[in-house]
Amino acid sequence: MFNSLWLILMLDFGNGPQVEAFLRLVNGFGLCSGRVEVLYNGIWGTVCDDDWDLTDAAVVCREIGCGNVTAAKSNAYFGAGSGKIWMDDVNCTGIESSLKNCRMSGWGVHNCVHSEDAGVICEGFVRLVNGANSCSGRVEALYDGQWGTVCDNGWDLTDAEVVCKELDCGSVIEAQSAAYFGPGVGPVWIDGAQCTGSEASLVNCTSTKWGIQSCEHLKDAGVTCNTVKLVGGSSECDGRVQVRYEEKWGAVCNTGWDLADATVLCQELDCGDAGELMAYLGPSGQIWMDKLACTGNELTVQTCPFTGRGVKSCLNGLHAGVFCHYTVRRVVVRIMVKTKIGVNVNDPDIKNNLLEKIRNVVEGNEAYSVNWRIQPDEQVFHQQRTTTDRAKE
Repeated sequence: MFNSLWLILMLDFGNGPQVEAFLRLVNGFGLCSGRVEVLYNGIWGTVCDDDWDLTDAAVVCREIGCGNVTAAKSNAYFGAGSGKIWMDDVNCTGIESSLKNCRMSGWGVHNCVHSEDAGVICEGFVRLVNGANSCSGRVEALYDGQWGTVCDNGWDLTDAEVVCKELDCGSVIEAQSAAYFGPGVGPVWIDGAQCTGSEASLVNCTSTKWGIQSCEHLKDAGVTCNTVKLVGGSSECDGRVQVRYEEKWGAVCNTGWDLADATVLCQELDCGDAGELMAYLGPSGQIWMDKLACTGNELTVQTCPFTGRGVKSCLNGLHAGVFCHYTVRRVVVRIMVKTKIGVNVNDPDIKNNLLEKIRNVVEGNEAYSVNWRIQPDEQVFHQQRTTTDRAKE
């Protein structure tokens, strides 16, 4: 899911009319990255990447309140825009409060095409620190120009899911507590997070914010998100394979894609086993892996052998895909019910009441479905023959 963040500006041209303008980031991950676009005279347009550098990008990040710049992107890294190209040869000094104050060729004056659209990656409002990659680590939030941690009181998978989504990582794997990724330093900014799962950012969740005195860093919260996902399918467990590398999602080529590769992926996503291999005529864009060669024992496809990091295209343009499915295991359990004489345990009300009690115990602990096994005579319970009964036969 792509997000946009924009900021209303007022452009003042001397004694002339004021022209309302906007700055936004488009097609990025989270709220603080994307293609840079400005609104001029009521029309959105892009910024050309000629001379675009970290100093220019830093002005954008600071202007939208997203902290320090991480990267200045060129060559339509976040996809090509459309329509107007408003700014070219941008040359900021780094002290400007707005991109509009930087030197440039003039509004709409350029020699560019949209394949040269500029982008930025800023730190954002939330980051993960001390993890194995950018999608795992201690959760930290930015407030008043300073990074602080999140207390683990009430920290759960729903809260962690919001963080994963905000950082454009995959689905949540685990919500960690007790400074799992090491204790942080400085302030503890958030405590008692109660996210619903629909929030765009952790800072939008209900919580106690901005200065917690009753929580120490040994209770810092953490999160681990997936760096693989399936897109374009009917659920999270089928579709075209995407892997995350250098903070960007990319495809896996279909060349060499086999059951061992797909099984590792499905199990990594907690989607069971590989049911059906699929090939997709992939769109243009980033390709991260070609000729994947998993053994089947890896915990993640990211550790499988492969060739072709960042290849330009896949053979015949085909990207890898899979339909995962859970292996259903049926377990038959025989139970004995003792009743008073004259009670018919096959009575629908009695059976339903008993089944409900069993479900409350079994289905509440694991993902099991519980139902009665119907006998050939369409009954569930049969009276057990005793030793005395058999002696009489």
